[in-house]
Amino acid sequence: MAASAAARTIIENCAIATVDANDTEYASGYVVVAGNRIESIGAGKAPEGLENVVRRIDGTGHLVTPGLVNTHHHFYQWITRGLATDHNLFNWLVALYPTWARIDEAMVKAAAQGSLAMMARGGVTTAMDHHYVFPKGSGDLSGAIIGAASDMGVRFTLARGSMDRSEKDGGLPPDFAVETLEGALAGTEETVKKHHDASFDAMTQVAVAPCSPFSVSTELLKQGAELARRLGVRLHTHGSETVEEEQFCKELFGLGPTDYFESTGWLGSDVWMAHCVHMNDSDIAAFARTGTGVAHCPSSNARLAAGIARVPDMLAAGVPVGLGVDGTASNESGELHTELRNALLINRLGAHREAALNARQALRLGTYGGAQVLGRADQIGSLEAGKLADLVMWKIDGIGHSTIADPVTAIVFGAAAPVTLSLVNGKPVVEDNRLITVDEDAVARDARAEAQRLARIVAQG
Repeated sequence: MAASAAARTIIENCAIATVDANDTEYASGYVVVAGNRIESIGAGKAPEGLENVVRRIDGTGHLVTPGLVNTHHHFYQWITRGLATDHNLFNWLVALYPTWARIDEAMVKAAAQGSLAMMARGGVTTAMDHHYVFPKGSGDLSGAIIGAASDMGVRFTLARGSMDRSEKDGGLPPDFAVETLEGALAGTEETVKKHHDASFDAMTQVAVAPCSPFSVSTELLKQGAELARRLGVRLHTHGSETVEEEQFCKELFGLGPTDYFESTGWLGSDVWMAHCVHMNDSDIAAFARTGTGVAHCPSSNARLAAGIARVPDMLAAGVPVGLGVDGTASNESGELHTELRNALLINRLGAHREAALNARQALRLGTYGGAQVLGRADQIGSLEAGKLADLVMWKIDGIGHSTIADPVTAIVFGAAAPVTLSLVNGKPVVEDNRLITVDEDAVARDARAEAQRLARIVAQG
């Protein structure tokens, strides 16, 4: 549909942080949305005489930003929150794998709805899920997750994960929690062919995502990379999350994680990895040289005592970095907008102290940086004419923010700001701090019921 014929929404009288290449901002400006695209943006009032204006919004007291982009999550963990709260990563995984290995389609759908709802009502317009647990006979888990995202109305990337290295092979998952190499590759290829949309305004994309070096075989990593590149999709995995992982890789493969990944074809501009906490200068240089991206998950890294990722050094080297919630069994809040603040604060505890990150860098991590690592920076992540209309109106004139003069500082340093409006593909998903695409109360009830059912199954052995 041509822009002149498309229905238009106009937002004006608002502060705007575009997060474009020049970090353009307007103290009082407008955004015109035509169909699913941003038609124009600028200072002052919107142009006069626009046709087909179906909605005009007074944004006084608000900051408009690009929608937040989540780059790492495990939705199914929504129904196992609050467990193993005093464990490091490896002990936490060993404690929870036996529970996770008993999930089924109904549980996964309810958990996905809960995870998505929590993010979307906090300004996430593009979500991502790394799902890697596929118990035998558990149903269509990928379809359940994608269906939940479609119902919510958010843009979505499913990283179809897999595990084939169990305890008997020196891995962490129990033997009954993994797939075969052949089954993992076949299931991944089927999911890509069935669900991946490569178009500009795609609502659903799929990535190839073996879980981690300590839960998958070298052959699965190698063949997974070959599969992704044959199908033209991106690659995702966990990398360099803990000291224990580094020791594991050196003992098993004779290489540190980054060198091991490079040996299996897992560095490149089509790859992004979660965490990357324990990276030396050589590792960071390798990521920068190859364009490999990073999903920074500050709250989860703190929850599991993994350490502080060297985000300032990565950014200085030119590594693409976005933000991730991580699974809600290691980040019980499940929110991404609070990760803007946590990323800034936690990184200031590191070597760079107060110079580590500022408010605008934190906002960029959560928007354009995320779009980069998902391979969608030409479409989302900044507010520019021609890009997709994924944006958020944050209310900053209430008690939590009204005395902070700078709007970007208000939403990053201040309390979690209420979302008055969130548009995805030009369509409202949140209005007045509440989801309008799903029944929040029903989502909460369903997730609670499935969490209780899972607990009963585990208790029965």
